[in-house]
Amino acid sequence: MVFELKDALTHLSQDEGTWVIILTGENDAFFTSVDLSSLPCSTNLLTAISVLKCSDHIASIQKPVIAALNGDILDQGLELALACDIRIASIKSVFGLTQIKRGLIPWDGGTQRLPRLIGKARALEMILSPLIIPSNRAFNIGLVNQIVQPNKVLDTAKETASSIIKHGPIAARYLKEAISSGLDMKLDQGLKLENDLGLILHSTGDRKEGINSFLERRSPKYKGE
Repeated sequence: MVFELKDALTHLSQDEGTWVIILTGENDAFFTSVDLSSLPCSTNLLTAISVLKCSDHIASIQKPVIAALNGDILDQGLELALACDIRIASIKSVFGLTQIKRGLIPWDGGTQRLPRLIGKARALEMILSPLIIPSNRAFNIGLVNQIVQPNKVLDTAKETASSIIKHGPIAARYLKEAISSGLDMKLDQGLKLENDLGLILHSTGDRKEGINSFLERRSPKYKGE
């Protein structure tokens, strides 16, 4: 499944007709992760981890990625969700990184992405305890962007995607790059990146379309060019 997911994400990231990606699960489960402690003793753990990792693949996509989180979001499932840009969850979902119960630590980016999202103290509390938190607390600490009724998760994700799309795919891609890359830079470097991306954006056809549509008082028709 991980290989299939990586292949699908690669295809979508390269498809010029795809402007936003929604990642969700089937039925009532977002993602059922592998219990590494259950692997046969003959299995090389490091090899297994390297094969099963997928979060970096998600995080490297230049287009906005929305996680529509149905069911419980635990362990690698939460790590995959953390790699997405926007998280919309069911009010019945719970969240946790419980690998320490099996003598392991999160291995698909959880120790790095969770504290960047909710802060060091809260991340340590969740991972060390380990805590399984309900959706309302996940929302309150900024782990998810929205919580909705279970049957509204995917529809809300689609509405969010539509809102992003109508403002232009190139601008959305550059905005994501400015924020994601800028977080790892000093402020002056991040400001330079923002300025550079803004200058590049001004040279695109979509930017010209945005200005013309405003002057002509009509909805813009972006082409991603």
